[in-house]
Amino acid sequence: MNAPEPGLPMAVPAEGLPARIRIHEVGARDGLQNEKATVPTAVKAEFIRRLADTGLTTIEATSFVHPKWVPQLADAEDLYPRISGLPVELPVLVPNERGLDRALALGARRVAVFASATESFAKANLNRTVDEALAMFEPVVTRAKAQGDAVRVRGYLSMCFGDPWEGPVAVPQVVRVCRALLDMGCDELSLGDTIGVATPGHVTALLTALTGAGVPVSALGVHFHDTYGQALANTLAALQRGVTTVDASAGGLGGCPFAKSATGNLATEDLVWMLRGLGIDTGVDLGRLVATSVWMAAHLGRPSPSRTVRALSHQES
Repeated sequence: MNAPEPGLPMAVPAEGLPARIRIHEVGARDGLQNEKATVPTAVKAEFIRRLADTGLTTIEATSFVHPKWVPQLADAEDLYPRISGLPVELPVLVPNERGLDRALALGARRVAVFASATESFAKANLNRTVDEALAMFEPVVTRAKAQGDAVRVRGYLSMCFGDPWEGPVAVPQVVRVCRALLDMGCDELSLGDTIGVATPGHVTALLTALTGAGVPVSALGVHFHDTYGQALANTLAALQRGVTTVDASAGGLGGCPFAKSATGNLATEDLVWMLRGLGIDTGVDLGRLVATSVWMAAHLGRPSPSRTVRALSHQES
């Protein structure tokens, strides 16, 4: 029931694409933080364990933010020890030095800060200007990197392609903040289409500008929302520019609690289906992944929005 028909989709490789993609799974953090109801810690832990069993190698676990801001993730200290022994990378978000202290105390070795390309979203999300937020992150990144090569830092950048308050976001504006995050020591950047308004030409233009500014494509990941049905097209445009890290959310869970027009993330299953058809390796067992998303959807009390999950599990829309 939860496996594709043998041989489908047929693999037809296209020229100029990577041979392998690393999926940065965000369902357990970015997905569940946007749920109205709080998911029990035991269910979150089992969700992450099941995701690890699918072959995913990077599963973003939680966020060490103040419970007042994201109450759905208030159990970070309880959750992380339950999953820390899994043989996968388990990144966590840290908004400030206090969050970093909490994460490092539990043994976290993959941390992320979250910046904004626009002033309006920086104010809404962090109650700071863009530059004030960067100044807040600098000691976090510096201290994390001081732990040695064992700790890696990801820099999330929201509103790279459009902002619900400001509208279009100029490409040089995004490049400036990306360059600042890289210069302060971030190992990887995730370019966020927080409200899902990007189109492939815009993606290509931003990636071209970033590489022209000295940002190596190997340090870039993409994070698309499917608000207008463009997430897969935008992902393909990024792959054509050499990107090999793609954020996705099992079952299409998530959005953004601070941007009400943001709908779900790109579904991991939809991404894996497309990549399989392109002959690109992900290491992910699609049948197990679909079963995991069906299981979580049952806990949430609603069907998965992923087209691939619905097709392979015979769920009705």
